[in-house]
Amino acid sequence: MKNSEIKALSLEELKEKLNTESSNMHNIRFAHAISPLENPMRIRETKRLIARLNTEIRRREIEANS
Repeated sequence: MKNSEIKALSLEELKEKLNTESSNMHNIRFAHAISPLENPMRIRETKRLIARLNTEIRRREIEANS
């Protein structure tokens, strides 16, 4: 998911996507602990997506308070 796509989402959609990706990250890590993933880069990609979502949510909260 690109930054332009993230910025197009509403705040509620961002929070919903964050919850989905967080549970997805948990599942990926669990699967990787049991047996190696075919594509271990999915862990990095998911972590970065979660960070981008958190950053956008925080940016909007700061803008709302200003």
